[in-house]
Amino acid sequence: MTTDHATPFRTELIRVRGLVQGVGFRPTVWRLARQYGLRGWVSNDGAGVAALVCGNMDGIDSLIGALRDAPPPLARIDAIERSPVSAAPDCTDFRIVESKVGEIHTGVLPDAATCAACRAEILDPTTRRYRYPFTNCTHCGPRLSIIEAIPYDRAATTMRAFPMCAACDAEYRNPADRRFHAQPIACATCGPHAWLEPPANGDPVDAARRLLLSGAILAIKALGGFHLACDATDAAAVFRLRRAKQRDAKPFALMARDIPTISRYAVVTEADAAALHSPAAPIVVMQSRRDADLPPPPLAGGGRVEGVTVGANPNPSPHPTLAGGKATLSAGVAPGLASLGFMLPGTPLHHLLLHGIDRPLVMTSGNLADEPQCTGNQEALTRLHGIADHFLLHDRDIARRVDDSVIRVMGSNVRVLRRARGYAPAPLALPPGFAAAAPLLAMGSELKNTFCLLRDGEAVLSHHIGDLENAASFTDYRRSIDAYRALFVHQPTAIVVDRHPDYLSTRLGYELAAHEALPVIAVQHHHAHLAACMVENGLPLDTAPVLGIVLDGLGWGDDGTIWGGEFLLGDYRSFRRLACLKPVAMPGGAQAIREPWRNTCAQIAAAFGWPEFVDRYGSTELHGYLAGKPIHVLAQMIEHNVNAPLASSCGRLFDAVAAAVGLCRDRSLYEGQAAMMLEAAANDDSAAYPFAIVNAPDNTMLHLDPAPMWQALLDDLAADAPVPTIAARFHDGLALGIARMVEAVGVTGRIALSGGVVQNRLLLDHLMRRLSALGLEVLTHRLVPPNDGGLALGQAAVAAARALAGDATEA
Repeated sequence: MTTDHATPFRTELIRVRGLVQGVGFRPTVWRLARQYGLRGWVSNDGAGVAALVCGNMDGIDSLIGALRDAPPPLARIDAIERSPVSAAPDCTDFRIVESKVGEIHTGVLPDAATCAACRAEILDPTTRRYRYPFTNCTHCGPRLSIIEAIPYDRAATTMRAFPMCAACDAEYRNPADRRFHAQPIACATCGPHAWLEPPANGDPVDAARRLLLSGAILAIKALGGFHLACDATDAAAVFRLRRAKQRDAKPFALMARDIPTISRYAVVTEADAAALHSPAAPIVVMQSRRDADLPPPPLAGGGRVEGVTVGANPNPSPHPTLAGGKATLSAGVAPGLASLGFMLPGTPLHHLLLHGIDRPLVMTSGNLADEPQCTGNQEALTRLHGIADHFLLHDRDIARRVDDSVIRVMGSNVRVLRRARGYAPAPLALPPGFAAAAPLLAMGSELKNTFCLLRDGEAVLSHHIGDLENAASFTDYRRSIDAYRALFVHQPTAIVVDRHPDYLSTRLGYELAAHEALPVIAVQHHHAHLAACMVENGLPLDTAPVLGIVLDGLGWGDDGTIWGGEFLLGDYRSFRRLACLKPVAMPGGAQAIREPWRNTCAQIAAAFGWPEFVDRYGSTELHGYLAGKPIHVLAQMIEHNVNAPLASSCGRLFDAVAAAVGLCRDRSLYEGQAAMMLEAAANDDSAAYPFAIVNAPDNTMLHLDPAPMWQALLDDLAADAPVPTIAARFHDGLALGIARMVEAVGVTGRIALSGGVVQNRLLLDHLMRRLSALGLEVLTHRLVPPNDGGLALGQAAVAAARALAGDATEA
């Protein structure tokens, strides 16, 4: 834009779209406008932030440049639009005006971890917020967890119950203060307060710390729900929490006060440390330190933790003492795994609690088994009675449950495995070509559910809901959909569902569509995985077909079988199945997911047949184990196709291999346990088991056949090869087989990797190395989970692409 020298002053309306409300954006504009000698006003409205500015063109350009280069820490600018205005503003300076309510297009911010300035305040006895557990400012604090409507003002949050005192009000109204219009602003005089039930002497946070260090289990009301906490070095407390929570083996999340403490137990890379310190403050999954003071892991395959059978009454060990500045971490934290999930304190309350603790705490969700975590005080007192010994409560209501997010650094990138606190519901910009897409509601999957609102060229992916098989989770799912639709004033033109007819998300989608007279668009499960990967890598609507390698547990296939190891050539609108893992029966159906040994039997039957297995490997320990199972019953089920559906599932192949080598054999206690234990067991062996590429029986596609792998693996078992060696050879062999299949189908260019199995860091590393060696561009997930937590994004993209192309919807 050029300067008109005859009229050096100009008036412009500037509109900023993106995540720009509740982050100190208006005071930033105010400060910059005054710095550059501009006059006018700035305001929040339904579309973001609007500013009318008048002044020298150089000053206006400098303002825009400064906003682009250094926005507030929590802001995300999607677009800055400028348009000339004929009339100058009716003011002699620059001011901030009240929010304007209009058609809502702006985003809602995720909750943000305590910033450095607020953290310093609560630890500084000279400040008025010293030791105040609800300190926040425009750069940190609750957002999604307290907001009930937008524009984002205090009256539309759960903080409306706390009128500001004079001191807070002065900060709130001062544009030069970092708390200017910080909606959750509070102090000990006027804000929420914490207490302990049953009561204890002294400050409630100090008392809670003493209780934790004495072996107690506490329920702690956090930002988006309750945590259950105990000393992670107290074996008896960890065991007691597992038993009471009915969580036999799934790893617990940990919280520690700082990186040096975490580094005593886990290998913390620079990328890990950056993620831990980020405003999202997620749980970061890291490799356990081999030299850490850790007890040996429990025996693989059984349900034993800390040397006692889960569910038994242990003889508790004495509370551990610090030796050399390091306490022993309980093996019950992450049984059988080689990784630990750590987070740093994310709220002032957690900072104060951890300030005097030089060891990790278990900090797991406040629920029973797989139920949604508690959010209300009375709810927690009722549901967590018998689990927690004490309750650290406060009186700031939680508007919606938001779980802790989980990330893992893999292949040099931070990858989100569970997208919730700190990330959701920040919208994801859709690639070029989707701007004209009509609003859609995508219902997501059955497990690890999220749903997605598509609107205005962006996708609002919900926070993690969980597994809908749990009745309480399904109720929360319905409630969350209603809340998001109200919050974003979203009226879809169609409902998008998974093709699986029995998914509760699919059934609810049809129910909503019928109630609102909307069409339904059904999207195949693995096509949605592929599309989600394409979206977050920015591939435009009209992109050429991409080869998607989608590896997961199961999804409803177009041929009526269960898919899960797929090679799909597809774009956003359609796909073609080029190859898959050779389908193998799942004897017992869903029971084969819970009992991994069943998959071992089925794989052996497919590779050799039981008589040949007995003849060749009858002397192995595996044969002795399987001989004690109802092998002939399973053989009859497979032969007569009775409750033994065929599945090309990569997840079930991992289950079969893990059980074969003695890991997680009898029963899987949580989803993915067998695969996680197999990854944890692997060493650095460079050999790779062979897979064969064969034609499908109908010659319509290719199969990746694991039969040669099974022969090599069983030969190694017969020769007493170490389990870590076998695990390593399987991972690399699978990656090599996949790479050779890519060559066989003749696809070049881009490869998209998706599905829950690619959360396996070892497999992902092997795949990226082998596929990159073929000269292929490998697309992976980073922003959304590769598992079913990202499925709704792909569903929405596929449905939008079809609608834009005029494809008929499917009812």
